[in-house]
Amino acid sequence: MNKWDIVKLVLSALVLALAVVLVGRIDTAHDHAETRIVRDAVKSAAMTCYAVEGAYPDSLDYLKENYHLAYDEERYFITYEAFASNRIPDIWVTEKGATGR
Repeated sequence: MNKWDIVKLVLSALVLALAVVLVGRIDTAHDHAETRIVRDAVKSAAMTCYAVEGAYPDSLDYLKENYHLAYDEERYFITYEAFASNRIPDIWVTEKGATGR
């Protein structure tokens, strides 16, 4: 193997490694976007409830039952903390099995 073959091999390995890193980042960005969409849906349902009823709901179940909130419950875990009927609840969405999010 001559010097140029080694250079080509190293460059090929670097390009492959870069491609793997970029694909991982794209997947992560996509997952973050989907999580944000679920959070926005919960927030929108809570705000609709406030506009219609004059109070934010006490629970996520109320939004599911009365405002047709739907999301993949096997994929996402949602924490919904309502502390006053006139203050928007704290909403956290986490993808189940996600690490470092």
